[in-house]
Amino acid sequence: MEKTAHKTAFFEIRALLPGIVLSCLVSVAALAAEWIERRLAGEAWIEALVLAILIGALVRLALREPGAFDPGIAFSAKYFLEVAIVLLGAGVSAAAITALGLSLVAAIAAVVALVLVFSYVIGRCLGLSPHVAILVACGNAICGNSAIAATAPVIRADADAVASSIAFTAALGIATVLLLPLLVPLLGLSATGYGIMAGMTVYAVPQVLAATAPVSPLSVQIGTFVKLVRVLMLGPVIVVLSLAAGARSGRRPALHRLVPWFIVGFLVTLSIRSAGLIGPELAGHISLLSTVLTVVSMAALGLGIDLRKVMEAGARVTAAVVASLAALVAASYGMVVYLSLATA
Repeated sequence: MEKTAHKTAFFEIRALLPGIVLSCLVSVAALAAEWIERRLAGEAWIEALVLAILIGALVRLALREPGAFDPGIAFSAKYFLEVAIVLLGAGVSAAAITALGLSLVAAIAAVVALVLVFSYVIGRCLGLSPHVAILVACGNAICGNSAIAATAPVIRADADAVASSIAFTAALGIATVLLLPLLVPLLGLSATGYGIMAGMTVYAVPQVLAATAPVSPLSVQIGTFVKLVRVLMLGPVIVVLSLAAGARSGRRPALHRLVPWFIVGFLVTLSIRSAGLIGPELAGHISLLSTVLTVVSMAALGLGIDLRKVMEAGARVTAAVVASLAALVAASYGMVVYLSLATA
């Protein structure tokens, strides 16, 4: 019996290896391309996360027998990402977030909830499937690629839905970084007001830094804090989606589906970091590992998609993302005006 179990495990691992190795190779290519961007342009306008999806999708088209890679690709897309989300908690400090004040935190939560609902309704009105509409809404309202990737397994979205959502959200995210600073003179924003708007509208933390650094150091600090609060909104949103999935099926969702293990792990890691048990240097190493694992999972995601299906939904997804982002910008400006932080 023990010999049979070992033999079965061996064959399972052997079936996973081709897809895992291919996912790692694609991620190396994406990270190398990002490094070249930084060397030539001083910064990466297209992050490795997006490059990994694009390269993976192109490699998929060239595979003669993609089925041989599918088990390892599916494994990499799911488990590497879940571990990366757990490690992400090491870069967040609960003390830093609570220092912002309860009124600001409450306003952020309200705007996120409002934009989530609006984005989902717009997506459905444009003819998007429920899964794609949810993914676009979560990506825009919370934290871009990470929110889409974390939400996908909870609602059981397929690879094509995830890839199309990430592709167009990421493309618009780059444009947002370039154009958002123009709002400072147009709206007469203070450093604090602009920092809040950047933290509310830009998708990724590195993009927040890129969007706020040209304005002021205070904008960088405020923008980063607000962005981290948005990241924490992911936990409650996933819990709500899990409950909704259970209600539609007429079943009470299992505990591990109600609160996925990687969200619990994220909160535990965050608590350990906030207690001072993870120092800045170690947190930096953990954050780097989290980034690498996320890139590998995005490479696997790209390897698992059909580009034809993605392009079929392109125009509708783009329209939904643009409308959702416009609503987020308007709601964010309304928030800073309400808090009397818009102008100096």
